[in-house]
Amino acid sequence: MNLIRPVSDLRNNFAEISKTVHETEQPVFLTKNGYGDMVVLSMEAFRNMQFESEVYSKLLEAEREAERTDKRYSSKEVLKALREAIEAA
Repeated sequence: MNLIRPVSDLRNNFAEISKTVHETEQPVFLTKNGYGDMVVLSMEAFRNMQFESEVYSKLLEAEREAERTDKRYSSKEVLKALREAIEAA
């Protein structure tokens, strides 16, 4: 369930909000004059969200590429290419 609080709570109850976002790893939604204004997240939750977004983006890109071509790679081909890339770095 989303935790929604007025933006004034950020000033008045910062420690409590900080504790909440760190313990639950869930965002706290802040409102201003009854309307959504900001979202507060812990750094760890934000990093996780960024990582998941990047993974999703890469998977979507791979799906689109698979739709454009019939070329498929075996696991051996992929591992060989990865090893070559690592050795070249």
